[in-house]
Amino acid sequence: MKAFMKKILKTLKKNRNYLISLGLSILAAFLLGALLMLVTGYDPMKGYAAMLKGAFGSSRVFGNTLAKMLTLCLTGLATAVGARAGLFNVGGEGQLYLGGMAATVVGIWLCGLPAAVAVPLAFLAAAAAGGAYAWVPAALKVKLGVSEVIATIMLNSVAIYFCTWLCNGPLKTADKGLSGATDAVPDNFVFGQVIARSNLSTAIFYSAVIAFLCWYIMEKTSTGLEMKVTGENPRFAFFSGLKKDRIMIWSMVASGAICGLVGMFEVYGYQHRFLPTISNEFFFDGMLVAMIMNYSPLGIILMSFFFAVIDIGASAMELSTGISHELSDIIFAIIIFLMAAEGGISRAFSARQLQKKARRQIGGREKVCREVEPK
Repeated sequence: MKAFMKKILKTLKKNRNYLISLGLSILAAFLLGALLMLVTGYDPMKGYAAMLKGAFGSSRVFGNTLAKMLTLCLTGLATAVGARAGLFNVGGEGQLYLGGMAATVVGIWLCGLPAAVAVPLAFLAAAAAGGAYAWVPAALKVKLGVSEVIATIMLNSVAIYFCTWLCNGPLKTADKGLSGATDAVPDNFVFGQVIARSNLSTAIFYSAVIAFLCWYIMEKTSTGLEMKVTGENPRFAFFSGLKKDRIMIWSMVASGAICGLVGMFEVYGYQHRFLPTISNEFFFDGMLVAMIMNYSPLGIILMSFFFAVIDIGASAMELSTGISHELSDIIFAIIIFLMAAEGGISRAFSARQLQKKARRQIGGREKVCREVEPK
């Protein structure tokens, strides 16, 4: 534990300037949000108080906050895994859909088996489906130079429409009153609730293991170092003898596998059957978290909790005060905009500081010259 705390302190010190910029961006976003509340006739203090109450006010809503955090955290880590090796995975939404569908099909087909057998197989199916779908754009990028951003965006639509067709066609449930859904997975397969009447299930424990493995592999192993070298300088990686292509492809596959598991957690932990609304652009929210935190695993975990508090709290704020939930989107957008400009602002600030320092040095030298100049 002591070593872990030292690691956190070292990381904070190393990224001090970036964290200061992030803190100022968050403060500016909340101040502008308060200004918008005032302009529209609402009390900012009551609004933000309602937001906090909506995220922490009871064990049930706190459970929903943690459940949202886990989704953001895993999708953010999935983005970071691919980006570390130089591939930008924008297809996590489709990989999530396919992972959820694969886990649902396995659960329905193996309904007669014990949960100890069927659930691990569903895990493997979800990871395999998401990973295999991520392999396609990775291979196209490495072998043919096809942009993985364009390929993954296009494949998102293919996966989503394919799963929607399955829900309304071959796998459509026979239950009356339900349309566009599959049969439910057996009750003994679904994850138990950690907090009653909340969305938080025992998937939290699996998610914690995945998050730890992502952090450990990316920060503590030679594999993580090879991924970093490949992502930052592919030519150097190639001439260093690293198997650059294989590293990039398997990093993308791992990213897709994590997204596939997120889909399974949604089905087995919350919905209990596959629905076309399994995701509300969860991956893109997680991707933004990863980008804001510069793809740092530890930063993604912390920022996921912050974003979850705002998102869950904003829904409660709308119900209790009438302030639109879109305020949270405005806050997110401001933070993202300011952090995107952080590099340029920091460089401008550093250049200004250097200019001031140079002027002081020149002024000091001129003063010394005047003092020693013979009269």
